[in-house]
Amino acid sequence: MKKLKTLYISVLFFALLFSSCATTEEKTNPTGLKAQLRTDIITVTGGDVRGIYNKEGTVEIYAGIPFAAPPLGELRWKEPQAVIPWNGVLEADHFAPMAMQKENGRFFNFLMNLYTHSKNDRTYKGPMSEDCLYLNVWKPAKKAPQGGWPVLVYVHGGSLMSGQSWHQNYDGENLSKNGIIVVNIAYRTGIFGYFADKELALESEHGSTGNYGLLDQIKALEWVHNNIAAFDGDPSNVTIAGESAGSSSVNALCASPLTKGYFVRAIGESSSVIQKNPPHTFRTMEEALEMGENIKKEFKCSDILQLRSLPASKLIKTKYANNSMTVDGYALPETPYEIYAKGLNHEQALLNGFNKREGFGFAFFTKVNKNNIHALLEPSFKNHTDDFLQKYGSKKNKQLKKLYVDAFSAVCFTYPHDCWTKTLVSQRRPVYEYYFSRENGEIGTNHFGEVIYAYKNVPRSKNYNDRDYELEEIMSSYWLNFVKYGNPNGNDTKGNPLPEWKDSYESGGLLMELGDSCGMVEDPFGYMYEYLK
Repeated sequence: MKKLKTLYISVLFFALLFSSCATTEEKTNPTGLKAQLRTDIITVTGGDVRGIYNKEGTVEIYAGIPFAAPPLGELRWKEPQAVIPWNGVLEADHFAPMAMQKENGRFFNFLMNLYTHSKNDRTYKGPMSEDCLYLNVWKPAKKAPQGGWPVLVYVHGGSLMSGQSWHQNYDGENLSKNGIIVVNIAYRTGIFGYFADKELALESEHGSTGNYGLLDQIKALEWVHNNIAAFDGDPSNVTIAGESAGSSSVNALCASPLTKGYFVRAIGESSSVIQKNPPHTFRTMEEALEMGENIKKEFKCSDILQLRSLPASKLIKTKYANNSMTVDGYALPETPYEIYAKGLNHEQALLNGFNKREGFGFAFFTKVNKNNIHALLEPSFKNHTDDFLQKYGSKKNKQLKKLYVDAFSAVCFTYPHDCWTKTLVSQRRPVYEYYFSRENGEIGTNHFGEVIYAYKNVPRSKNYNDRDYELEEIMSSYWLNFVKYGNPNGNDTKGNPLPEWKDSYESGGLLMELGDSCGMVEDPFGYMYEYLK
């Protein structure tokens, strides 16, 4: 049974990263209930919208608001265009389809339901469409404070190849109940979001190609800046957040000159692209253009006109993984590493961190033994590999497997956050770094495991106990305080004082452990960083 459970976790992990099951364009209701009451009409860019209240009447939900024109036809692989105005009132009472992405098989869906006990379309499946540039807003129903509600804008993960803006694990309702506006945004993924081609660069007014998904995110931030006051939000108090590829995107958004003035703080969970050579979600333009040429050959197309004529359902079947941003000269004139080195990044404060077993799902199927461990580590540890293995290696395969998983975690997730933290510390900007270590009956400390705690969506099920709900209160309160004030410290939502979370400069590089207990600790992966340098 234990092995079966481990398999479930691994399958769940891969699904969250790489794909979603989506076959129709049916409505996806944001509350799971029939709307109790409709909100007043609000005017935004494009026209009038009306949302619905949650069951208790404490939160107004506006789902499926367009922030750009549908990227269809000639607009496929173009920078996002202005919203097309609509007539009458847009009833924002259901989520819009997610971006086009590959589908899961029936076997996976069976395992997903069996393990998570979840059979709704807010977890791993739902409608999808190339017409996907919509966002969702959750706002408190009560009167806003002077200046307006603080705002959190969330960018979903999914390896830049999948995901949606309405997954129940980062649903905004419960945070919004506690005095902030939550905006979850969508963007083009995979071949539609990160395909690059010289012909497309010539078409572009700015010579840009390869970053359409990132430009969608920037367009959504522009929409928030111009419209959030209509929801009683404060456009001068916006925090951007994301997990996994969403966190890499947040890192890139902090570096983009196009986002200046759109936010003041950032939250990054389990990924960044700040290193000179990021381990994932970033590539050179040469690599991007080479893949673009290979894709045209794959579909037997000689130019973009022919490629645009293909249906989206065929294009998503490409064998090439369009899962990386690039330097396009517009959204990113240089690499994030170079931009941060010049101090041109925008976040005035940062909350970021990682989980205990980030690499477990990625390395689950990798066989590790004394004969191949050197070859597995050498691409990352290079000429330090022998020294590292001499000090930390083992003759036992089980221990070597754990070492490899930890090394994978360090290379792809924890060390990039250490670099992000140290860069901000050198700029004398406040940074709060965490280490999530709470296991539970489901995804636990694997990649994506912290999200339900931070966004106050821990399921009420037998897989969780009192400590999980205590930690949910602590973590979500830290996130709320950071969004409101730029500092996670203070009281929780019930008025109780939170454990003190020292910033990285003050603590000398300690992290806040979020787990069975909460307190400042050394980075458990820190011993690897000298070898990675």
